[in-house]
Amino acid sequence: MRIWDISPNLLCRKHLLGEHRELHALYSILLNNKKGYRNHPETLRWVGKLPALKLRHEALVREMQNRDYKHLTPLVDTSGSETQNELLHTVEEQEKILKNKDCECPVSISVVDS
Repeated sequence: MRIWDISPNLLCRKHLLGEHRELHALYSILLNNKKGYRNHPETLRWVGKLPALKLRHEALVREMQNRDYKHLTPLVDTSGSETQNELLHTVEEQEKILKNKDCECPVSISVVDS
């Protein structure tokens, strides 16, 4: 499970749609207090930050729409922080991870687009 902290326009199709799918799973785990992946480091960094996760979702959706993908899965509004400052890896480390994957991500040093 991974929610990237880099701009969605730097993600290839595989990683953009994969993150969108995993974000929905993570949102459901946190919103409904589900047990699956509850103690995963990626899950733990988003506890109390569902609005921030929703903002990341909106950034992903904007990029999906820029690529003419259909989006039919909005998230419900919740309470909590709209800020996510806790990273599992720095943005630079995340970009290196993507560069080492066999994909078409056009990764370059950037800031998150939320």
